[in-house]
Amino acid sequence: MALSVALREVLDSDLPHFFRHMSDPESNRMAAFTCEDPTDRASFDAHWARIRASDAVIRTVLADGLVVGHTAVYGPPEEREVTYVIDRAYWGRGVATAALGALLELVPTRPLHARAAADNAGSIRVLEKCGFTVTGKDRGFAHARGAQTDELLLTLAG
Repeated sequence: MALSVALREVLDSDLPHFFRHMSDPESNRMAAFTCEDPTDRASFDAHWARIRASDAVIRTVLADGLVVGHTAVYGPPEEREVTYVIDRAYWGRGVATAALGALLELVPTRPLHARAAADNAGSIRVLEKCGFTVTGKDRGFAHARGAQTDELLLTLAG
C-alpha cells in the first residue's frame, strides 16, 4: 500500500524526530558525509538554529501524517544544493523520491546540485528518478565512516 507523502513547514516539535533520524548509525554510514558527532545534541540544536534562520527552503517530510524526515534546498544561488534525511524505517518505500519531487516543485530554481556517497545506490536512484544526472566525482573525508570516501556529484539542469 502506497504511503501518502507531504511536505510542511518545520515545527519546533519536529526537531527531536530529526535528531533521532540524523543520529541513527546505519543512516549515517550510508550518508557518509555527516557532522563529526551526530549524537551531540547541542551541536545539532545550533546547526538547526542556523539553517532555520538562513534562506534555505526546509520542509518536514510526512508519511501518512507522521514525521519521517526533512528535505531542503540551501546554499548560495549559483551553488544551490538539495538534501534529505528519511527515517530508515521508511527507506525503499518511495518516501524520499516523493518528498524530493515535491520540494523540486516548490523550488523552481535551476540548476540544483546534490552529492551522494558513490556506494549509496538508494540515494543515487532517488536523485536520478527526480531528474538529476551524474556530473562529476569527488573524494573526501566522511566522518560517519572515518575514512576517505568516493562521492558522486549530481546536477538537475534547467
